[in-house]
Amino acid sequence: MRLTLKIEDHAGNILAQSDGADSVSLVYGSAYRGGDKIVLESDRQEAFLTVRLEDTMPPALVYMGGCRHEMLIPFEEKRVCYSPKSFTGNIHLLTARLAPAQAVQAYKNLAYNPYDCHENKILFPCSRANVETRGESVFASRNAIDGICENRGHGPWPYQSWGINRNPEAEMRIAFGRHVVVDKAVLTTRADFPHDSYWVSGTLEFSDGSRLAFPLTKTEQPQTVTFSPRAAEWVILKKLIKADDESPFPALSQIEIWGVER
Repeated sequence: MRLTLKIEDHAGNILAQSDGADSVSLVYGSAYRGGDKIVLESDRQEAFLTVRLEDTMPPALVYMGGCRHEMLIPFEEKRVCYSPKSFTGNIHLLTARLAPAQAVQAYKNLAYNPYDCHENKILFPCSRANVETRGESVFASRNAIDGICENRGHGPWPYQSWGINRNPEAEMRIAFGRHVVVDKAVLTTRADFPHDSYWVSGTLEFSDGSRLAFPLTKTEQPQTVTFSPRAAEWVILKKLIKADDESPFPALSQIEIWGVER
């Protein structure tokens, strides 16, 4: 398997490139500039990879459902949902490698991808929501699958969350890019009380057509929902019912969907 990592500028000019067989690393010895993007390419249409596209962030096991993934380097408002150390400085180390079979087959959180972003189309899991508060990066759906569960505040990192802009019809879809078998969800709702409200119930809708309603409560702790195993290509979190309290601001810090490969 051939893997390639690149840094390209806004015009598509290649600023740095590295290639490898089953594993690749790239050292980029310059500061990022506006319009720069990280490009990951594979000579396979489908592959399980362990990627680390920013050296201040943890690696992630992802499913690449295509040959080219692009991630625009975040700047200004788009950067505040990341650590202030991320994407800064004059030297950067990026890595990608074929994921080991035992890691692929393991029971794990199939929703985890800190490298998800709005332009992501093929690096799964991938999140999409029908609303994100004011379009701000600190309230984007990708924040709910980045692995950071800190929920005792709101706003810039580490308190980024999925904000629903007070919309009672808010929904978030997590796509896996292939069929997996899932049996558990863990939700960490934002708990910056009394600023925050909370949900008393929600519903999971699965790509097989099944739905599961579940209760939620006011807590800082993760809340676990277990269910009979089912094959799913995607899961939608929906029908989030707000508590009858004074705050209009329920939000989600993290959602985990646990399961195995089909």
